[in-house]
Amino acid sequence: MIKYTFALLLFLTVGTITAQEVMISKIEFEGLKRTKESFLRRLVKVQPQSTLDLKLIETDVERLNRLPGIAKAVYILDQTDPDQIVLIYEVTENFTIIPGVRASQANDDSFAFRLSVFEFNFMGENQIIGGYYGRNIFDSYGAFWEAPYLFTNKLGIGINYQNNVLREPIFFDNDNTVNYKFDSRTAEVYALYELNFHNNFQLGVRYANQEFDFLDGIMTADVPENLTAQKWSAIAEYENNHLVIDYQYFSGYRNFTSLEYVTGGEGLLADELIAQTDFEYFKKVGARGNWASRLQLSYATFNESRFAPFTLDNQINIRGAGNSAGRGTAEVVLNTEYRHTLYEKDWFVLQSNTFLDVGSWRKPNGSLNDLVNGETLKINPGLGIRFIHKRIFNAVIRFDYGFGIGSNATNGFVFGIGQYF
Repeated sequence: MIKYTFALLLFLTVGTITAQEVMISKIEFEGLKRTKESFLRRLVKVQPQSTLDLKLIETDVERLNRLPGIAKAVYILDQTDPDQIVLIYEVTENFTIIPGVRASQANDDSFAFRLSVFEFNFMGENQIIGGYYGRNIFDSYGAFWEAPYLFTNKLGIGINYQNNVLREPIFFDNDNTVNYKFDSRTAEVYALYELNFHNNFQLGVRYANQEFDFLDGIMTADVPENLTAQKWSAIAEYENNHLVIDYQYFSGYRNFTSLEYVTGGEGLLADELIAQTDFEYFKKVGARGNWASRLQLSYATFNESRFAPFTLDNQINIRGAGNSAGRGTAEVVLNTEYRHTLYEKDWFVLQSNTFLDVGSWRKPNGSLNDLVNGETLKINPGLGIRFIHKRIFNAVIRFDYGFGIGSNATNGFVFGIGQYF
């Protein structure tokens, strides 16, 4: 209420001043511990000795609230005299060194896990650095660094390397599921550019050395024993972001679109263009509710291979569907859920979740009619619970249970860190 009272008084004051404009004499930041003040001064668009613009200040506040290192930012206007204002950004920081633990059941029913640690406010400039190690029958690891504002307040860079080795099921005709050892080593570098507050672009290249080695299943004429490819990808991504974030509550909408051209493959791992777009919509419902929805549309131009790029999976799109339960060369997925705060005190939030996940896929060698004829349709409603720490970045522990509907229904628990979307 303080900032709105100041704003109202300020408007009344401005209305009485005809000979001069109200200026911002100074900008101050309060509450900073690990985040560098020089970084925030470079990031915000409002500058000292500029004319007061409440809309621009509100935009800067939302810009700060989107940073991983900041849990909550508000502004205060301190009027020192009739034509001078001190702008104060009051900041509550997040704890940003986040360890991660994921445990699950592997495709051979053995125990699988993944351990990770990430710092989301590296160097006090909201850079991301971290890595993971996991064992899912085989060992995997990866390392990441991303600095969105390394060069200017609009331009940054990201680099990552991953070596993922998994037991991947591939689905052939006559219900023949063949398991392969999938070894993928990838290196990626990309540039990030913020056009303005709502629009961001990313352009990068990726090198991938991929190998599929037969493990078990029924060998037939159309089942290869080994596949290898050295692929190069050119990747372009675009984000249109109109989200307003208030701790666990989100409102507004966001669109994320990516295009990836893959070359260097042949045969069953041939060149292709992969297009994906996500539409997300969030609405605050009453004092404690939050409705969230996501529509995913994906399409790959290469449709002649069982080694398809899109996967039906618990952690990606349909809760309760299982791990790598299906593959497709196009997909339509809708996730919608209602989040309700059951209990909130200081930093802790207990939140319930009621969801519905619906999706369909184009089968390899199939047609787009597969998306609407119902043969690949999955419908999974479910219930879940969230344990949230408001001042630790992305500190959401979630448990969901999805109930399958239909002849090919599957049920199951899903555990994860962070909201599902």
